[in-house]
Amino acid sequence: MIEGVSDRLIVALDFPDARAALALVDRLEGAVSWFKVGLELYIAEGNALISELQRRGFSVFLDLKLHDIPNTVASAVRAASRLGVKMLTVHASGGPAMLAAAAEAAGTGLDLLAVTVLTSMDTIQLEATGVPANPAEQVEKLATLAFANGIRGFVCSPMEVANLRSRFGPKPLLVTPGIRPDGSEPGDQRRMATPAAAMTAGASYLVVGRPISRAADPAAAAKSIVVEMQTAVVVG
Repeated sequence: MIEGVSDRLIVALDFPDARAALALVDRLEGAVSWFKVGLELYIAEGNALISELQRRGFSVFLDLKLHDIPNTVASAVRAASRLGVKMLTVHASGGPAMLAAAAEAAGTGLDLLAVTVLTSMDTIQLEATGVPANPAEQVEKLATLAFANGIRGFVCSPMEVANLRSRFGPKPLLVTPGIRPDGSEPGDQRRMATPAAAMTAGASYLVVGRPISRAADPAAAAKSIVVEMQTAVVVG
């Protein structure tokens, strides 16, 4: 067994309100240490939910995918840093000035993650937005841009993890959604992998939502994923 592997699983609280989110948190007590709060839940509940999760001893990944003019994003990053969240996302497609401003604002106490290409997007979806590259090419291009402007963490699908790990080495955080254990429904994900495959490729953290939150026994589902992660780390 590898120590600390359970701390690399982040459970997505994709719920409309705090009541539903905290009901899942209660069921996962002792099974995980990280939760992701996304746009819907943060708009509904604000900083009160962040404070409650922290009061209970959990680490918080605030997934807001900031994308605005540099000054606005920098101000938002500083505000998130004051909240004490551990991770925060910005869109890599915001450009070099925005990324540099965000990196400077984050300081040393907050891990800033540049979102490359959403896991719901494939080549057809990218082409519709005017991007001629395939997802893997665009992920590498955006990650390289973010790295050049001071950001040392990326959000990418499991399909791009190995390439980014090879390109940037062991230090950058690679946070990977699109995780589906064998037999899980894909939902709106397009670029997916199992927990073992993502870890073997070099992911730092796995973000898992519905396979845990919609399971009959969420704690058992989370522990099963951790077991698979541990096996992959041992093999890899």
